[in-house]
Amino acid sequence: MGYELPELPYDYTALEPHISKSTLEFHHDKHHAKYVNNYNQMSQDAGMGDKSIEEVIKATYNDSSKSGLFNNAAQAWNHTFYWNCLKPNGGGEPKGAVADKIKADFGSFDNFKEEFKKAATSQFGSGWAWLVLDNGKLAVAKTLNADNPVAMGKTPLLTCDVWEHAYYLDYQNKRPDYVDTFLNSLVNWDFVAQQMSAAQGAAAV
Repeated sequence: MGYELPELPYDYTALEPHISKSTLEFHHDKHHAKYVNNYNQMSQDAGMGDKSIEEVIKATYNDSSKSGLFNNAAQAWNHTFYWNCLKPNGGGEPKGAVADKIKADFGSFDNFKEEFKKAATSQFGSGWAWLVLDNGKLAVAKTLNADNPVAMGKTPLLTCDVWEHAYYLDYQNKRPDYVDTFLNSLVNWDFVAQQMSAAQGAAAV
């Protein structure tokens, strides 16, 4: 069956000037595609080709004998999630249930932004910053390399890719500028709301 590389949910130029066409072409068509191809081959070789990518991520997490499979599975999943966290004319403050939940759990949207930016900019080397739902409460997390909250029993709602290939063509070494732009101009809060609603609905069943 395999895991297919998804098309971007917008045109390659749709996020300009914040993220360039060149960045999306390299990031999606080269980096993401390689993770997907590697994952499909490695999952077949490991006899796990019939499992969902989420099952593979959970089954191989912290298994040193399957670290290559985990890394490619998680990176394939992380990137698909990341594309959906972005949209043209996004960013700014959310509305509705997400805004209410952020205020309840962080005290204010500004507090959330400060915490998220700190996580994204202080992640040493490559990794990700996340907004997650953990036991019913929102929290900010950062992960190294391919690690993701799915493997840790948390529900991802939003992520920012802080591997250098995500921003270096556009921002060079200025990761804080990239993170500011992500929060102010790119976040797809509608997607975050969908993820939160689905997670809360599943928890209520």
